[in-house]
Amino acid sequence: MSMLQEFKEFAMRGNVLDMAVGVVIGAAFGKIVTSLVNDVIMPPLGWVTGGIDFSAMKVVIRQADNSNPAHKIPEIAIAYGSFINSILAFVIVAFAIFLLIKIVNKFYTKAAAATPPEVALLTEIRDLLKNKQ
Repeated sequence: MSMLQEFKEFAMRGNVLDMAVGVVIGAAFGKIVTSLVNDVIMPPLGWVTGGIDFSAMKVVIRQADNSNPAHKIPEIAIAYGSFINSILAFVIVAFAIFLLIKIVNKFYTKAAAATPPEVALLTEIRDLLKNKQ
């Protein structure tokens, strides 16, 4: 079998395609959450805290020096405000995934409860026979 044929079989497996779709949807969902945090949640939070802009919070280690146009020295800073935004985005994503899994599990529970009585009876008999051995 040629290398190209093997690769084609690998790439067309269901798991690989499902994973690719998950990655693409995850990237799009990440952009939505970033916008939610930066554009919807952080402005009111900054207003409540007295106009603090979290994304601008930083500890400057060395100031920028633009006095010599030929030799500009950039600012070196620890941007902990961006870190706060990232933590908030993570918490929102984790909560959204929690809710999604909770909803999916609710559907699986309903599907399991909808098994026919004959199947449930046979399953119970099988389990009883296993326990006697």
